[in-house]
Parts: sequence; structure tokens; C-alpha cells
Amino acid sequence: MTEFRERFVSAQDGAQLYLRDYGDPLAPRAPLLCLAGISRNSKDYHALALRHAGKRRVVCPDYRGRGRSARDPDWRNYAPPVILGDILQIMAALDLGRVVLVGTSFGGLLSMALNALKPGAAAGLVLNDIGPTVGNGSGNIIERIGRDHPQPDLAAAVRYLRTEFSHLSYRTDEEWLDFAERTYRRGGDGLWHHDWDPAIARPFVAGDTGGMDLWALFCGFARIPALVVRGGISDLLTAEGLARMVEAKPDLETVTVPGVGHTPHLGEPEVEGVLDEFLDRC
Repeated sequence: MTEFRERFVSAQDGAQLYLRDYGDPLAPRAPLLCLAGISRNSKDYHALALRHAGKRRVVCPDYRGRGRSARDPDWRNYAPPVILGDILQIMAALDLGRVVLVGTSFGGLLSMALNALKPGAAAGLVLNDIGPTVGNGSGNIIERIGRDHPQPDLAAAVRYLRTEFSHLSYRTDEEWLDFAERTYRRGGDGLWHHDWDPAIARPFVAGDTGGMDLWALFCGFARIPALVVRGGISDLLTAEGLARMVEAKPDLETVTVPGVGHTPHLGEPEVEGVLDEFLDRC
């Protein structure tokens, strides 16, 4: 078997949605449905998917406007309710029943909403540096993703990312190069551009976020196993926010990566063993 199968699923409006499909679709364990950050794509979960593909199916989609999924000419279709509809369409097309949801940042918010839209589907939840109280750093993210930063070559892209995201846990040249290759794509003009449509920021600037009650959505996981990963210096999931989550859900499992901001990449030594053990129990 190759590392993953590439698939395209048609959204209800016909937009083509790309996903990576790892592992045996008939494996008895609940599949992992891995939902990336707001501007990120399926490549971010490659290492995690490889660690678990021998045990269960792992599905990693690109949201519309990101990665290899279609760009939408109407920015309003980048609003969270439309993205949620796309994910439900993917779940139906792949016959995904109960799944373990792994959500990074924006993907974690979508994961909480999916549990409400599809009751009984969540066999477990991993929230990566996100919770029902979102810190002040979210505004900086929206501003950043709404602007393209073309680079002349991949080496320049690496230098830019190392400067802008020094709070991440990448340490080696190889890790930063891998991050750049997951963040940039060479365009027809020969320059390297962000691998997302900058218009994905517009619904958030316009306040078109779906009006979700995040605490109500989080409380929907009261009887579902859940793990939260937090970056120790994250400004989206603060220490106080995590404490409130534990108070609301006393059996919540947590792990913090010291000195790392938004977001951990889930392969850090502090995280990997805890995360893999949790997933194996789901």
C-alpha cells in the first residue's frame, strides 16, 4: 500500500475538495478525521497519519480555498458553516460513521461543531491549542492569512517563516524546510505563494463566523474522551482558558509544550507519546 490515497469529493455546490486517505478503510478502529488550522492543509498531519495508518484509517482533508481543494470565486463560501457542510459531505462520501476528531486551532472549533451537527459521530476528540475561549491572538492570525507574502524561492520562504514564527517548535533546517513546503506552493509567475486563497480571511473580517456558542459545543463532549494539547506561550489557548476547560470537564486530559506558541505540531517529545496513547484508547 502506498502512504496515502489521493481523493477528490464534490461539495454540494460542486466545488472539488481534496483529501488524503491513509490506512485500511475496513480497519475495525474508528478512523481519525484530522482537521487542520484555518489556512493549513492535509500535509500538516502526514507524520501523525503515518504513525496510525497501520492500525486505522486516517482522513485528512483540505478545506476549500486551501491546498489542493478548489478556490471559490465567492469569499462568502469560506465561512465556517459552508466548511462544516463540506466536511459532512466528505464524511458521507467516505462512509465515515464514528470518528476520532483531531482538530488544530480552527479545525478544533470545527470538530466541536461537528459533534453537535452529527450526534454520536465522535468517538474521541483532540484539540490542538484551541478551546471554547479564544485568546487575543486570533486577530493577528486573520490579518496575516489575508495577505500573500510571495517569495522568490523556497530558501527565502524558509528564512521568512523562521523570522515570523520563531515561537514554533521547529529546530533543525530540515524541519523548517518541511514547514515551508507545507506552507508555500510555486505559482505560475515563478514565485512561491501561500498555499491558500487570501480571501479565506474575509468572512472573519466581516464577522460571518456562524454564531456558534463554543462553550455549549465543548460541553457536548462531557461523556466523550478528550485530550487538549497547549503551547506553553500560546495566546489563543491561555493557561486560564485551559483551566476553565478542566473545570468544566474534569476527566479532560491535557499536555503542555513549554516555550512553544500557537500551534504545536503534535510531534514534539512532550506530545507524541501522550497523544498516540490517547488515540490508541479511542
